[in-house]
Amino acid sequence: MKNSVISACRRYADDRTRLMDILLDIQRELKGIEPAAMDRIAGRLGITRVEVEGMVSFYTFFSNRIKGDIVIRLCSDIIDRHAGGGEIAKCFSEALGIAVGETTADGRFSLEYIPFLGMSDQAPSAMIDETIVTCLTAEKVRLICSRLQAGVAPRELAAHTGDGNNGHPLIRSEVVNNIRCAGDVLLCPVPDNAGLMRALQRRPREILEELEESGLTGRGGAGFPTSRKWRVAADTGAERRCIICNADEGEPGTFKDRVLLTERAGLMIEGMTIAAYTVGSDTGIIYLRAEYAYLRSYLESLLRARREQGLLGKDAGGKRGFNFDIRIQMGAGAYICGEESALISSCEGLRGEPKNRPPFPVESGYLGYPTVVDNVETFCCVARIMDRGGAWFGGFGTGKSTGTKLFSVSGDCTRPGVYELPFGISVRELLDLVDAPEAAAVQVGGPSGEMINESQFGRRLCLEDLATGGSVMVFSRRRNILEIVDYFLGFFVEESCGYCTPCRVGNVFLKKRIEKIR
Repeated sequence: MKNSVISACRRYADDRTRLMDILLDIQRELKGIEPAAMDRIAGRLGITRVEVEGMVSFYTFFSNRIKGDIVIRLCSDIIDRHAGGGEIAKCFSEALGIAVGETTADGRFSLEYIPFLGMSDQAPSAMIDETIVTCLTAEKVRLICSRLQAGVAPRELAAHTGDGNNGHPLIRSEVVNNIRCAGDVLLCPVPDNAGLMRALQRRPREILEELEESGLTGRGGAGFPTSRKWRVAADTGAERRCIICNADEGEPGTFKDRVLLTERAGLMIEGMTIAAYTVGSDTGIIYLRAEYAYLRSYLESLLRARREQGLLGKDAGGKRGFNFDIRIQMGAGAYICGEESALISSCEGLRGEPKNRPPFPVESGYLGYPTVVDNVETFCCVARIMDRGGAWFGGFGTGKSTGTKLFSVSGDCTRPGVYELPFGISVRELLDLVDAPEAAAVQVGGPSGEMINESQFGRRLCLEDLATGGSVMVFSRRRNILEIVDYFLGFFVEESCGYCTPCRVGNVFLKKRIEKIR
């Protein structure tokens, strides 16, 4: 244990701000971070034991006790439950001889739930170490368990690989993209680095003007103008600035960034590089959720290739004096880290707790530097805008909500998956596309969004009406709405950062009332 701790700390130069990475490495090697290890980490980094234990207790993927050699995490979101997740959990329990939350006596397997895996379009699903298994059935579960018990490594479980880059040698996953509708901006064929090369030929102020003309707003759901955010970061006096890509889509029902990370990761990196050039940044971070760890090696290979091509690093893209590079920061399972200030805290090696504002991250963010945080889809849009122009992008949508939007559709429909459509499409039109004739309710924007009934299906998916980061969950007449609400409240009780009383306490009371009604 002692050597493992020393090696992990040395790997990150005993840097206290890299505590997330240190703990992830130790968890992976020792299968747990016990009190003795916490003491050694604290001593090595010159911090308190409480700080280390606070991190371990905050993130789902850390444990203060030793887990099995192989950890099987079953997705427990409402879509998986409706798809038979309860029966799947029972099958795993019977095959392994343990209940959910337990570890086998020989220490080989641990079985537990995970709030959301990002695979709602192919539920029920599970994560076995870093390997994703989807569309689970009782027969498939029994086969998986027998192969694992026979010594087959989790990464060898996939009998076949999914479409597109899911079959790449560094991914080799059975996950499928389920791109049901490829629009004219992101999921159509796109040229490599066309936007970046055009951006580097222009002045940063011209790029901001192009983004302003495009009307691009953040694709995470809040809809804040991208040009305004970047302008503040560029105008704030500082020695350094930082660009962070939020690839932590933890909102249940959302999985469109998973597809972009698989098929358009180069476009995302291109957008981050344009942002860095625009605001004057030398540092980039991709915050990748722990559930998407199976994509990490592939993303790292893209970053290496771009360094070799001169697109990252010193004089990036051939622009003298523009030095910019990107690292990947793995998350460890925390819904709240989808919020930008909590995400920044996590990158700094802290608990993912939101920070008071002002100052805003664009004024004082990562390590106190002005920081631009945008999600995967936003950075991809930036690269396309710089290639085709702001007027072209602004020609899609409603005028106020410009461009296309990627919608993650799941639940009671025949064609779940990712749909790239112009802003302004009605819910009814979307339901026709996904073939959901029995839809009785639609949850737009995930559990923290809005649920509408049949009388509201004429409403439009755009900032002026129904804003969403992308999640659209369809529920038929046979579903119990109170069960859905009960699940949503339970999710927020577990995932609350505990910062505000109405969330920390109020949700507990609300859940008790719903349980009483049920």
